[in-house]
Amino acid sequence: MASTSPAATPLPDVPSHLTMSREFIQRHQIVERYLGGRLPPKGVQDFERFCADNPSLLDELGLPTHVNAALRLLEAGGRPPPWEERQRKFWEKPHALIAVAALALLLGGTALYLRSRLQAVEQRIAGLTQQVANRPIDPATSTRSITLIPSRTAPSRRDAVVLGEGAAQIADLKFDMSWSAFTVFRVTIDRIDQGRVAVLHNALRDSSGQVHIALNTSALGPGSYQFTLEGLNWRNEATPQAWITVGVGH
Repeated sequence: MASTSPAATPLPDVPSHLTMSREFIQRHQIVERYLGGRLPPKGVQDFERFCADNPSLLDELGLPTHVNAALRLLEAGGRPPPWEERQRKFWEKPHALIAVAALALLLGGTALYLRSRLQAVEQRIAGLTQQVANRPIDPATSTRSITLIPSRTAPSRRDAVVLGEGAAQIADLKFDMSWSAFTVFRVTIDRIDQGRVAVLHNALRDSSGQVHIALNTSALGPGSYQFTLEGLNWRNEATPQAWITVGVGH
């Protein structure tokens, strides 16, 4: 049967009525109890006062040896000595806080600048939208008749003619479609790089083989407009026939 070791005998309390002395310190293990934090407050005060009055006692008790051993243990455990400042994390250092504050200030300034720019753009868009909505059609002071020969092969981005330079005018466009087998056409007008403007259905070819379209040049903004002419059969099915680009200037 295995024998159990007896429980450790607790150290006796230091009698409060005894006077601190060398013999008392050794008999009651005052140094060990002081270092272990097991002395009562009165004993701590008496021991510290006695050491201050008898500094040679520190060497006799081997206290420097105990302290050096404790420091070696701290060093072996990777702990800094008590008098050294704790190693700060990088975000706790002053230069990191300054950098964060500067970055926050920069981001705040950038946000304010972008907000002001956005407000200026929104105001400009609103102004242009209102200007377009309120823009009247100028009265035409003249009529210009132009005969155009569209391409039969493919559309082109090059203006065949420029209309509306100066005062508004009625442009009477005559597309030569005498070669086509169709007599009814659908004319689509697209503003290049922007979008569709109009679709004219059932435009008839006259006896001269021309398809007429008349418009007020002030109704169209400056730019290039592509006209697509598609022939329509009796079932209203469209077949591309020709293309031409007309410029408008103001």
